[in-house]
Amino acid sequence: MNYFANIRRIVVKVGTSTLTHDTGKLNLRRMDHLVRVLSDVRNRGIEVILVSSGAIGVGVGKLKLPSKPHDIGGRQACAAVGQCELMYIYDKFFGEYGHTTAQVLLTRDCVDDPRRLSNIRNAFDRLLDLGALPIINENDTVATEEIEFGDNDTLSAVVARIVKADALVILTDIDGLHAENPKQNPDAPLIHVVEEVTEDTRRIAGGAGSSRGTGGMYTKIIAAGQATREGITTAIIDGSTPENLYRLLEGEEIGTVFPARGGC
Repeated sequence: MNYFANIRRIVVKVGTSTLTHDTGKLNLRRMDHLVRVLSDVRNRGIEVILVSSGAIGVGVGKLKLPSKPHDIGGRQACAAVGQCELMYIYDKFFGEYGHTTAQVLLTRDCVDDPRRLSNIRNAFDRLLDLGALPIINENDTVATEEIEFGDNDTLSAVVARIVKADALVILTDIDGLHAENPKQNPDAPLIHVVEEVTEDTRRIAGGAGSSRGTGGMYTKIIAAGQATREGITTAIIDGSTPENLYRLLEGEEIGTVFPARGGC
């Protein structure tokens, strides 16, 4: 069954571990592949909204730091430096494929306030009407514990709800949800369809993320549950090969799919 056959608006989330090398510097070849695929999807007539991690990781690399800072000020500084570099590369690559990008930085308080949420929704609608491709990240430069989303998996589900997306696709460094942790058991079977996110699903997904990201499979499962309750079909797929997005849209059994449960 092709859960993505008739979508018109898709949110794609890509994580730090997919965008960067182990050094923390951008994986330019993979970014180029990702942008080419997203541009092609946009050329099909599907509206694309990209939620991109990576600003702090890129900032760490650009500032030549040995590791990600643990203090708030250090992370904010890395985000400020890295966001410039990240958007510069995105704008350059998307421009080469004929698409105009728009940067949108959000914090939790932006979407918790009804008036500001309405303004954000209007901005997204207008950007998409004008043919721009929005690229969203959390505003890590100003975010504090009280106003942060915590991870961009959660942010991607929030954005999908705001823009009334038909689908959310989370690109990560693993091929989906397995019955057991595949790093501990390489033979653990992949679960292709999860009809409902339950306590058992969350238990299976437990574990930490990569050293360069903030989330693990658990945060992706939580995001999938949030999105599907809003009527948004969600998938978690391996982002190391961006062309996997083609396979998903064409109905191939790939990754883990969470069919929409509610109605927008």
